[in-house]
Amino acid sequence: MRRFAPLLALILVTAACGSGVVAVTTTGDTTTTVVNTTTSQPETTTTTLDDGFPVTVEDMNGSVTIEARPVSIVSLSATATEMLFAMGAGDQVVAVDEYSNYPDEAPTTSLTGFNPSIEAILTYGPDLVVASWDPGELVEGMSAFDVPVLVFPTALSLDDSYAQTETLGAATGNIDGAADVVAQIQTDIQIVVGASPVPEGLSIFHEADPTLYAASSFSFIGQLYSLLGLENVVDEADPDQFGFPQLSSEYLVAADPDFIFLADASLGMTPDIIALRPGWDQMSAVKNGAIATLDEDIASRWGPRVVDLLRSISDAIAEYLLTS
Repeated sequence: MRRFAPLLALILVTAACGSGVVAVTTTGDTTTTVVNTTTSQPETTTTTLDDGFPVTVEDMNGSVTIEARPVSIVSLSATATEMLFAMGAGDQVVAVDEYSNYPDEAPTTSLTGFNPSIEAILTYGPDLVVASWDPGELVEGMSAFDVPVLVFPTALSLDDSYAQTETLGAATGNIDGAADVVAQIQTDIQIVVGASPVPEGLSIFHEADPTLYAASSFSFIGQLYSLLGLENVVDEADPDQFGFPQLSSEYLVAADPDFIFLADASLGMTPDIIALRPGWDQMSAVKNGAIATLDEDIASRWGPRVVDLLRSISDAIAEYLLTS
């Protein structure tokens, strides 16, 4: 999509693998939640007083303290925007960035999360800013005005997404709403996976952009394909488990995936166009018409609509099996 190039660049910057535990703890009416993760996302601990605030959380940059329940949130992350509205914090959001186009009621502005303007952000009077990355001056610039910033990078797994949702819920006073969102996602994923018609051994290729960056099973997107029992032909080209290796056309022709998913249609990639690539007309997926175009917004975010992405993948395969 027209905005996928910078989003892909952001994914490539943050993609890394490791292990960690995310914990959310509140005091007063004591509640402790521990989510095991399989990535290098930072350990997150949230501690609150009896009234819920002030609250201190750990994001990718360290500890962030929010003195009172935010009522003027600016979101510079389309994924964070979707999380906030899903957990019931929509009425606390006063402005979102230009790419936050969901839900419809999100107060979309000309703000950008890629090259954020401190002056422009301040015009909305924020008491909390949420972003997916800091190009170098966002956190420092907002701290000069005593405005906390939470930075949640691209999730590397579903556990990362759940942990970010729960931490954002704690930081905004929506702990229960965030927990409900996570529980609903987990339930819906189980339903989709349980109903999936994927036959054993079906292989796939997920194209992120026309230069053949692709999602392996070690990426957030790739994990969804794995949940459906799909074999990812990209994995052998990702020995370092980077998540988004760049492939050669020759590699893909030799790998011969059974099914191709395109997440770059707005960049001109269609089933007819990719069939014109040298050698691709001999690929099983191309010859059999087993090519599906994904919604690029949903495919580039890791919030509550991950279920929609998983369902669209399953539905595309089910439709193909019915007509093949």
